[in-house]
Amino acid sequence: MKAQRAREIYESSDNIKVQLDNGQSVWIENVDVENGVATVQVGQSPTDTQTVAVERLQETSR
Repeated sequence: MKAQRAREIYESSDNIKVQLDNGQSVWIENVDVENGVATVQVGQSPTDTQTVAVERLQETSR
Protein backbone atom coordinates (compact mmCIF):
# COMPACT_ATOMS: atom_id res chain seq x y z
CA MET A 1 0.00 0.00 0.00
CA LYS A 2 1.16 3.54 -0.63
CA ALA A 3 1.48 5.97 2.29
CA GLN A 4 -1.18 8.32 0.91
CA ARG A 5 -3.74 5.48 0.75
CA ALA A 6 -2.89 4.48 4.32
CA ARG A 7 -3.53 8.09 5.35
CA GLU A 8 -6.89 8.08 3.51
CA ILE A 9 -7.94 4.89 5.32
CA TYR A 10 -6.84 6.33 8.66
CA GLU A 11 -8.86 9.52 8.09
CA SER A 12 -11.92 7.73 6.66
CA SER A 13 -15.14 7.35 8.64
CA ASP A 14 -15.69 4.04 6.81
CA ASN A 15 -14.62 0.71 8.29
CA ILE A 16 -11.93 -0.42 5.82
CA LYS A 17 -10.28 -3.75 6.51
CA VAL A 18 -6.48 -3.79 6.46
CA GLN A 19 -4.00 -6.53 7.19
CA LEU A 20 -0.27 -6.98 7.37
CA ASP A 21 1.50 -8.98 4.70
CA ASN A 22 1.47 -11.94 7.12
CA GLY A 23 -2.37 -11.95 7.24
CA GLN A 24 -2.84 -10.36 10.66
CA SER A 25 -5.76 -7.91 10.83
CA VAL A 26 -4.71 -4.42 11.94
CA TRP A 27 -6.18 -0.99 12.65
CA ILE A 28 -4.20 2.00 11.43
CA GLU A 29 -3.56 4.34 14.34
CA ASN A 30 -1.21 6.83 12.69
CA VAL A 31 0.52 7.36 9.37
CA ASP A 32 3.83 9.12 8.75
CA VAL A 33 3.58 9.78 5.01
CA GLU A 34 7.00 11.42 4.82
CA ASN A 35 8.79 8.37 6.24
CA GLY A 36 6.45 5.75 4.75
CA VAL A 37 5.53 4.10 8.04
CA ALA A 38 2.33 3.51 9.98
CA THR A 39 1.58 2.68 13.59
CA VAL A 40 -0.96 -0.14 13.70
CA GLN A 41 -2.91 -1.99 16.37
CA VAL A 42 -2.56 -5.71 15.81
CA GLY A 43 -5.66 -7.82 16.48
CA GLN A 44 -8.00 -6.87 19.32
CA SER A 45 -5.47 -5.71 21.91
CA PRO A 46 -5.12 -1.90 22.04
CA THR A 47 -1.71 -2.29 23.69
CA ASP A 48 -0.32 -4.44 20.87
CA THR A 49 0.95 -1.77 18.47
CA GLN A 50 3.71 -1.89 15.91
CA THR A 51 5.32 0.62 13.57
CA VAL A 52 5.57 -0.93 10.12
CA ALA A 53 6.45 0.12 6.59
CA VAL A 54 3.25 1.01 4.72
CA GLU A 55 4.29 -1.41 1.97
CA ARG A 56 3.48 -4.21 4.44
CA LEU A 57 -0.17 -3.10 4.64
CA GLN A 58 -2.81 -4.58 2.39
CA GLU A 59 -6.37 -3.35 1.98
CA THR A 60 -8.72 -6.34 2.02
CA SER A 61 -11.90 -4.51 0.97
CA ARG A 62 -13.04 -1.08 -0.06
